Amino acid sequence: MSDPVKRDPDSVNFPPFETEDLRSNLTAFLDSGFQDPSGAPALVGNYRWGVYAFFDYDGEPIYVGQTNERLRTRIRRHLTNQRTDAVAMSVLDPFEVFEIEVWPLPQFQDSNRSDLAARQYLDALERLITERAVEHSQFKAILNEKDPPPGMLAVEAPPSFRGRIVSERVHELRSHPDFRIARRALIISRLAQVIAERKVQGGLRRVLLIQAKRLQWLASRRYEALGGSASVPVEGEGDGDG
Repeated sequence: MSDPVKRDPDSVNFPPFETEDLRSNLTAFLDSGFQDPSGAPALVGNYRWGVYAFFDYDGEPIYVGQTNERLRTRIRRHLTNQRTDAVAMSVLDPFEVFEIEVWPLPQFQDSNRSDLAARQYLDALERLITERAVEHSQFKAILNEKDPPPGMLAVEAPPSFRGRIVSERVHELRSHPDFRIARRALIISRLAQVIAERKVQGGLRRVLLIQAKRLQWLASRRYEALGGSASVPVEGEGDGDG
C-alpha cells in the first residue's frame, strides 16, 4: 500500500483542517434529506424560506435568523464566507456553533420576496423561535443584535431538522473549557473594539453584556470544577523559601 500523498502547506492553496472540516460537515448537514409534505425528495438546505438557530457546545441557543434566499445560502454566509454583519462585528463566532436547527417553509418555496403573506409568516416564525430560544437559555438571552420584526400574526412551529456540524476530532479540539474561555474572551475583545471605534446602537452593547455573562459563567464553572478557592495556593507555601 502506498503512502498517502502529503500536501505542502507552503505551495498548495488549501484551507486549514478546521476550516475544511466545517465546510464538509456543513455541506453534509445542508444536503440532509427532509420530509417534504408533498412527498417529494428534498434537501434541507434547498428550501428558500425558513428560520434557523445556532447552538453552542453546551446546547445553549446563541443566534436565530431567517431567510428567503435559501437556507443553504444564508447559513453558509454566516459560517464560511463571513459576509454577514453578525460575523464581521464579532456578534457571532462561527467557532462556537456546534449544532444547527432549521425550520423550512415548503409552502412558500415558489413565493418571491415581495410576497407579503410569506414575509409575515416568516417574521412570525422567527419571533416564535426567538422566544423559545430565550426561554430555554440559562441566560434568558441570545446574541442577536436586533430583535425580530414586530407583528400580530401567531404561528405554530413547523417540523424542524437539527444536526451537528462538528466532527469528533474538531470537538476534541474546541470543546476543552480553557480553549472556549480563551476564544470567548477574544471575541469579546473584538466586539468591544468595534463598539469603541463606531457609533453603535444598543443592540451591540446588549450582545457585549450577554457575552460577558457567558464568559463569566464558563470561567466560574471551570474554576469551581478544579477546586475553586481550595485550589488557590497560599503565599509562601511551596515556593522554596523555607
